[in-house]
Amino acid sequence: MRTFANITELKAAVGEHFGHTEWRQISQEQVNLFADATGDHQWIHVDVERAKEGPFGGTIAHGYLSLSLLPLFMKELIQVGGLAMGINYGLNKVRFPSPILVGARIRAGAELVDLKGTPSGYLANTRLTVEVEGQKKPACIAETLSLYVPAESP
Repeated sequence: MRTFANITELKAAVGEHFGHTEWRQISQEQVNLFADATGDHQWIHVDVERAKEGPFGGTIAHGYLSLSLLPLFMKELIQVGGLAMGINYGLNKVRFPSPILVGARIRAGAELVDLKGTPSGYLANTRLTVEVEGQKKPACIAETLSLYVPAESP
């Protein structure tokens, strides 16, 4: 994990890669719970028997499940001190180049693309890439926007 004392230190890291998270396995239970939460019960996600005969040879995680893990991954990758709060502000470009088969292990890497001052705080654009162990193509590439509000001026 990269730890930054304040926004000024984070600003100096624009263009840097922050490394990778630990690997974590995607389970069918996790996919089923996500399907219940979102109402997306498409058979490629939840019907284990039918999915064996489908295009991926088994059930796959929802693309949005991988996207929803990004805040967890960010928490593993960086910590910024001196903040009153940090909030998810949104996303820029998001892509799902390859599926995540249930049972696969994934991890994420992150690069700070930009950090700009705004009237509300500092807007960080971080590119996260979710990798699947043993696959060449990533499962998800997304630019996340985080608004960091300093406790005091840097």
